[in-house]
Amino acid sequence: MSVHFDRIAIIGMGLIGSSIARAVRENGLASHVVAIDAAAEVTARVRALGIADSATTQAAKGVKKADLVILCVPVGAYGKVARMIGPQLKAGAIISDVGSVKAAVVKAVQPHLSAEAAFVPAHPVAGTEHSGPDAGFATLFSGRWCILTPPPDAPAEAVAKVGAFWEAIGSKVEIMTPEHHDLVLAVTSHVPHLIAYNIVGTADDLETVTKGEVIKFSAGGFRDFTRIAASDPTMWRDVFLHNREAVLEVLGRFQEDLFSLQRAIRWGEGDKLFDLFTRTRAIRRGIIQMGQETAEPDFGRVKKT
Repeated sequence: MSVHFDRIAIIGMGLIGSSIARAVRENGLASHVVAIDAAAEVTARVRALGIADSATTQAAKGVKKADLVILCVPVGAYGKVARMIGPQLKAGAIISDVGSVKAAVVKAVQPHLSAEAAFVPAHPVAGTEHSGPDAGFATLFSGRWCILTPPPDAPAEAVAKVGAFWEAIGSKVEIMTPEHHDLVLAVTSHVPHLIAYNIVGTADDLETVTKGEVIKFSAGGFRDFTRIAASDPTMWRDVFLHNREAVLEVLGRFQEDLFSLQRAIRWGEGDKLFDLFTRTRAIRRGIIQMGQETAEPDFGRVKKT
């Protein structure tokens, strides 16, 4: 299915929003791209970068006449933004988003939309630890999954069009319910981020004890934790608050497994440790085989000379 929109409005010009704008321009998916951000310095930077056809700080004004509106703000702001733009949306407009929480997003946005607007939530599973309009790049979504979680009453044509849009900028598309999405992402993203934030925080507490040695002798594992823990704090605060049920469920299971691992170490149960490490190694290989990671040494990091 070929896809082209006359006017696309992107609300929030951080890493994801600015990457979408670049990808839309590069692939010719819209006649006009409107960049919307509450911060005047961000819209000024967007103009300087030339990644949109127009830019404004006024969301209600920016979405007028838009065929597709994509919310790229922290999920905690969705309700407020939806209230602002709902009355200004033209008949037949498609509203989507990029949030990594979906059930709460549907509850926050849908009540503010008219019956003439189609809501098709989406989550591109892609990103880096960087933020802001300068951090974006057009190929961010290439080869990555984008999960659509349309409500039962979403028009099939709108769902197909949003799916075709993400495929056009390089993503592979999957459809699931909002609740199932939230449980899956709690396992694959949310709890791992929580663990990363916690262990880096613990290391920070230990810095005074070890006199800087935690940072000085950081090995690859800790470096990867710090990369994850460098992600946008506002976004992740909202993720945990809006997906608390699934996160707490997975976190409870994680704690049980951690206690089991602690017991195996305490009692010298090497077979149990070996079996676990063998099983998890196979999962890593599966991720590489599916093209979701590189098998290059040191995760493909470019070493400085």
